[in-house]
Amino acid sequence: MYNGNILIVQSGGSTAVINSSLSGIIREARERFPLSRILGADHGIDGIISSNLIDLTNLSTDKLTYLDETTGAALGSSRHKVLSNDIDPILDVLRKNEIRIIHIIGGNDSAETGLELSKAAIHTNYDLIVVNVPKTIDNDLVLTDHCPGYGSAARFIAQATLGAARDAWSMNMSSPITIMEVMGRDAGWLAVSSSLYKKDDSDPPHFIGVPEIPLNEEYFLSKIEECYRKNGYAVAIIAENVRGPKGVIGNQEKPWFIDGFGHQYYDGPAKHLSQRVMKELNVRCRFEKPGTIQRSLGDSVSETDRFEAHLAGTNAVRCASNDIRDVIITLDRLKGESYQCATAHAPLAEVAGKTRILPREFLPDASGNTPQDFKDYLRPLIGKPISGTYSVVP
Repeated sequence: MYNGNILIVQSGGSTAVINSSLSGIIREARERFPLSRILGADHGIDGIISSNLIDLTNLSTDKLTYLDETTGAALGSSRHKVLSNDIDPILDVLRKNEIRIIHIIGGNDSAETGLELSKAAIHTNYDLIVVNVPKTIDNDLVLTDHCPGYGSAARFIAQATLGAARDAWSMNMSSPITIMEVMGRDAGWLAVSSSLYKKDDSDPPHFIGVPEIPLNEEYFLSKIEECYRKNGYAVAIIAENVRGPKGVIGNQEKPWFIDGFGHQYYDGPAKHLSQRVMKELNVRCRFEKPGTIQRSLGDSVSETDRFEAHLAGTNAVRCASNDIRDVIITLDRLKGESYQCATAHAPLAEVAGKTRILPREFLPDASGNTPQDFKDYLRPLIGKPISGTYSVVP
């Protein structure tokens, strides 16, 4: 059976397990579409427009295994928003290469891209199956329990929070306060993962700033001072896009960058907050910003996350083979005492451009605690628990 060729696209920010989805697609496509060529777009949509496609059909088993174990986007990614003048060049490349199936590995912006390509194909009577594969460390896709990439990034942040706390406590008067800024453009899923090993108010983090709750700087300073005076150190975790009651923190009037999807980028709030802490508490405060490390560090990969990313890729091909189109794969947590996850799918139109923020029942309190229900939700996603004692003070 020949159903045309298959194109795989990696889109948006990379994750520690995005290549596991790529490997899953390639392996399953070989089984279900043995006569089809499997192509990869070199750096996302940009690669399609420029007709830079990579033939993955005969990739060796060793290279597929390498993909399963490698962070970053092996095909190269981009944040290119499909515009009206992109449609004809893209469709020309699809026709020229007899591509009838596209798998886009990405988040909610990528769901928009998949939807646009499908609409364009329908409009021009070109038969095209679009099945997206979820990917985002932000964990903010709707209609899914969680997203591939989140578990590994959350694992990193939980580890980094403990490490930062041990250092702050160790340094005492030299640098006893740390503010760490973590990713999460519109939702606080990553920021609250810092609380996984927190047992009481003395444990880190002592404050979590999330986009869902406006941050009052005066209150923040009072909480940090209170924790520092009480415990001898303090650690705060701040999501990169936390806002104050009046908007952007740090008196920034204009974004320094706006991407093609309209997302505005400002300098993160943690640097400004650390400067205020040093000025008003007269004590050194470290400002930490792991940046892309939190989504690319191989040693922090969750095996659960890797397995589910591969599973999502595999099931995208199964959907395509059953002529299920214009959908994105979802992960469903099954009921039971032990953690199990199954795949399903949701319409792209119901996911594209939408953001799943933290539900009220998962929000942190004023001292950086999160509910046990959230920790129960997160714990299986990070894979094997981190080694060593969780306490900061010996």
